[in-house]
Parts: sequence; structure tokens; C-alpha cells
Amino acid sequence: MDRYGLIGYPLGHSFSVGYFNEKFQNEGIDAEYVNFEIPQIDQLEEILASNPNLLGLNVTIPYKEKVISFLDYVSPEARAIGAVNVISVIHKGKSVTLKGYNSDVIGFTKSIEPMLEPFHKKALILGTGGSSKAIAYGLKSLGLEYVHVSRYERPGTIKYDKITPDDIHEYNVIINCTPCGMFPHTNECPLLPYEAMDSHNLLYDLIYNPDETMFMHNGAKHGATVVNGLEMLLLQAFASWEFWQDR
Repeated sequence: MDRYGLIGYPLGHSFSVGYFNEKFQNEGIDAEYVNFEIPQIDQLEEILASNPNLLGLNVTIPYKEKVISFLDYVSPEARAIGAVNVISVIHKGKSVTLKGYNSDVIGFTKSIEPMLEPFHKKALILGTGGSSKAIAYGLKSLGLEYVHVSRYERPGTIKYDKITPDDIHEYNVIINCTPCGMFPHTNECPLLPYEAMDSHNLLYDLIYNPDETMFMHNGAKHGATVVNGLEMLLLQAFASWEFWQDR
């Protein structure tokens, strides 16, 4: 039986295991998808050695950047983003080749593009991790300017406590790339002047559990359009399967 899986730590919030095992069952594919919860990225080598039937992996927090040094090939897109979340495992005799891709950017751009209006020209990206890099790449490809928001003073970023109502009007697309508000911490949200939001704002949360985060709730209360990360997740899972089938 072929095997696919997810590496990350922790994996309590994983969507992929249910999605792919249901897909395999429904489509009569002789395969299984398992979670590999690894506290250290160098345990990837152990996973490969003990799973000779492993054909593909998804990569989640906190390894999307760290995993790159283990790969034999990284797609130009993933290289430009600086993060990999899909690995194709290719077996030839006793040798194993690892190819890295990024499906985050595919899922994000395909899901947000239909929602963009002509007045959506600038975006705030909340967070600076691996997912935020794919989001930045996707926004650039869609023609939007962006700036990252961080809890700390960093070059080229805004601190949360420095964001003004004017910023909310100018940077009217806001994407949450942080785990803030994810189950079980559902009463938390990024610190923003939500009262400055209106119908020109589009709030996009990469989180999908809960369905409506406090970030989305606070924006919708003031008339903003809000969306969670479920469609992005479905689209990137589909893209993962395409990469594993080498299409």
C-alpha cells in the first residue's frame, strides 16, 4: 500500500489526514495518509528510512523553511517564496529523491482572486512565518502591494500597536497568517483597530478551525467581507496530489 503523510509539530489541527484518507477510500486508491508528528526536523530521515512505501509528504508549521536543506530539488516558485509545503518522494532502486513545491500560493491566489475588487490595491500580511511568504508571493502575482505586520520591530514591517485607522483604510485587504484565534484559543484575535473597518475591507484568515474566528467576527461586525482558509486548504490539497502524481 502506498503511503502519504504530513510532517509538523504539533499536528492536533491537521485537516489533511481526514481529507486524503476519504479521497483514497472514495476513489478506490490503495493508499493511506498518516500524521508524522516530529519534534525535530532531522527526524525526517528516520521517517524516510522506515517508510519505503512513502510517496509524498505535506509540510506544516514549523518546518516549511527548515525542510528545504533536506531536498534534492526545489521548484523555482518554492525557492522564490522560501518555503516548501509539498514533497514528492521518488524511489529509484535504493536511492530516494526529494522534490519540494509550494501549494500554499496556488490555494491562496485561486481562492482570493474572485473576491478582489478594483479598490483592493494594498494588503496587510499578519505574521512573518513560512505561510506569510507564500501569501506575499501570491499577492504580488495578483498585483497588490503589501506590508508585513509583526509583534516586534523589524525592517520593512509594521508593529501591531502602530497600525492606525488610516492604515486600515489604505491597506484594506488583511490576511491573517498567524495561529492567533485557532482552536482551542478561539477567543483570541490579532490586535487591530477593527472599529475603523467598513465594506471596503476584505479579511482573509488562513485558519479554518473555528469556521469563524474572532478576527473574522470583529471585521464582519463593521461590514467587512470575511473568509476563512477552508477553500485554500482544499485547493492546496488538490495541488499536492497533482505534484505527487508529477502532473
